[in-house]
Amino acid sequence: MSVVIPVGQADEAYNYLIVRQFALMTLAWGILGMGLGVFIAAQLVWPQLNFDLPWTSFGRIRPLHTNLVIFAFGGNALLATSLYVVQRTSRVRLISDNVARFVFWGWQAVIISLLVSYPLGYTTSKEYAEMEWPIALLITVVWIAYMWLFFGTIAKRKASHIYVGNWFYGAFIIVTAMVHIVNHMLVPVTLMKSYPIYSGATDAMIQWWYGHSVVGFILSVGFLGMMYYFVPKQAERPIYSYRLSIVHFWAIITLYIWAGPHHLHYTALPDWAQSLGMVMSIILLAPSWGGMINGMMTLSGAWHKLRTDPILRFLVVSLAFYGMSTFEGPMMAIKTVNALSHYTDWTIGHVHAGALGWVAMISIGTLYHMIPKLWGQEQMHSVRLINMHFWLSTIGTVLYIASMWVNGIAQGLMWRAINEDGTLTYSFVEALEASHPGYVVRLAGGGLFAFGMLLMAYNTWRTVRAAEDSSGVLIAELAAAK
Repeated sequence: MSVVIPVGQADEAYNYLIVRQFALMTLAWGILGMGLGVFIAAQLVWPQLNFDLPWTSFGRIRPLHTNLVIFAFGGNALLATSLYVVQRTSRVRLISDNVARFVFWGWQAVIISLLVSYPLGYTTSKEYAEMEWPIALLITVVWIAYMWLFFGTIAKRKASHIYVGNWFYGAFIIVTAMVHIVNHMLVPVTLMKSYPIYSGATDAMIQWWYGHSVVGFILSVGFLGMMYYFVPKQAERPIYSYRLSIVHFWAIITLYIWAGPHHLHYTALPDWAQSLGMVMSIILLAPSWGGMINGMMTLSGAWHKLRTDPILRFLVVSLAFYGMSTFEGPMMAIKTVNALSHYTDWTIGHVHAGALGWVAMISIGTLYHMIPKLWGQEQMHSVRLINMHFWLSTIGTVLYIASMWVNGIAQGLMWRAINEDGTLTYSFVEALEASHPGYVVRLAGGGLFAFGMLLMAYNTWRTVRAAEDSSGVLIAELAAAK
């Protein structure tokens, strides 16, 4: 008979309290962010859901959705897992519990600030960088504290080797700080209004150097650090090739930061810069697939576990979506393909192939792996609910991206169709009307995915409650024995 370790005792060697807090907030913000995504998807099906109010309009809620799923859900997932992995692989406790608390509460303050300011219209209007200067400044302070906490823990490690997952986490932390600071160089005008120091094409170039690095270093490199620890752990197999993981690391951080100009094809950006972004994006396919293959091949000799382990299914299917989206991205960066795909729903489908299929699913699998360990339990409350969650997430993601692919290609073809006299064959409204069925399917897919998150919340609540009950009983028994 196994002995359940009380929650508090697990914090003696490592600071698991901060990891538990970040893990729970990952789940909470994920539900809110994805729920908002379903709401704005519904607005495109039924426009009256804008309610004719400025703060509930699509234009204000949509950036709030993207920031919540990237920085609140994704950010808390990365903070939780990086602080968990760095302690376990370094075999030391975090260097400062006080700084860890500051990072946690500071990051939640950032998210709440976004939650309040965006619906009120206080934004810079820059993609993924909508936060006005006081919030951007707070992010910088919190991030520097996080950087000191992470690298300081590595510096005092008891293990001589720095595990490759920490290399990826470290690169994500450093590059995110760099692009955030450079892109947010601005001149404040009032408390909630500022102007960037850049202008014109330069401003666009700096913005998408930042914007694609958010995708590259937060949503790819950071989560690859997660993959390199949790896939081998859940599969109970060593990583397929440690040498490949190091080659993968250096290749991806060298190439990813050059890919941003592919967002600016056929704009005022110099043609050589557009071509550079296209070429680097195509070359980026090699290291991206190198990481995907390394993760997949880790299951060599353990593929049979997929039949009974839904957590491993989440992790492996996320790698499949990562491989698919990192093939699609370079393809869409080719100028001739981009001429068809840009400004269409195809781009939305591509983004969510990575966001739902890769980022969300690997985060979900990781949380299911961590939560029982963090609360001293053998497993989650219900494996059956994890299975249900897996199928809801997978089916929801496929419905979402397939509907957007169909919409996007239809839109691109309709917009470029020309009559013999040179006039447009279709009006914009006709293309929008043709897209409506796809928006209905997208709403259904997103709704399935969000419902799966509610099942996860219930499963987590039951697991945590069981841990607290078990801890109370065990402590009472120990007290009675004494």
